[in-house]
Amino acid sequence: MLEQLIIQLYQKKNTRQAVQMAAYMRNQFPFLGIRTPERKKLCTAYFKQEKAKKHIDWQAVERLWALPEREFQYIAADYLRIMQSFLTEQDLSRLQKLVITKSWWDTVDNLDQTIGNIRFPCQTVDDAMLAWSKADNIWLRRVAINHQLLRKENTKPDLLKRILLNNLNQTEFFINKAMGWILRDYSKTNPEWVRTFIAENKAGLSQLTIREAEKYL
Repeated sequence: MLEQLIIQLYQKKNTRQAVQMAAYMRNQFPFLGIRTPERKKLCTAYFKQEKAKKHIDWQAVERLWALPEREFQYIAADYLRIMQSFLTEQDLSRLQKLVITKSWWDTVDNLDQTIGNIRFPCQTVDDAMLAWSKADNIWLRRVAINHQLLRKENTKPDLLKRILLNNLNQTEFFINKAMGWILRDYSKTNPEWVRTFIAENKAGLSQLTIREAEKYL
């Protein structure tokens, strides 16, 4: 069924929209020009069939990731989010490869919570996120910073603090933005914690991070 889906997507190619979508992503990748609602509609039957199998088809994920058009990486990331309950810590190395391959914020931000939800709570994932928070690759750092998004009361503040401390004094936009996002998100649950973190580490935080973090304080 995957090959049929791939053929369907190529048949739906829209050159005008493809140019617009590629330009929005700074021409990092070619596009078919299929908007998100249409793409998700086309994938509905495939995802339903795959979920019934109750295991991750990594061959399909890798097939999709290898295709040149960006929509296929979106489908792979959406598939993993739908199937995240079947992921285990043994899948971390494969997920890491996806994060650092054809990397940009769109796929990375789709994968971060999927990775964070692997059999939560999971010490192996916590340890991996600490390691990724110090990686040379900025996208691994971004996933580590944002993998606890939307956890609310289930956020692990000690883990969050250690990851953020590993990313002070950054000049990289995508890291500083991610730090602002996770602090802003957690401020809805624990505003005093966020205020204290900002006050104690203000010298190492960018103005971008502080501005994002303080949005709801």
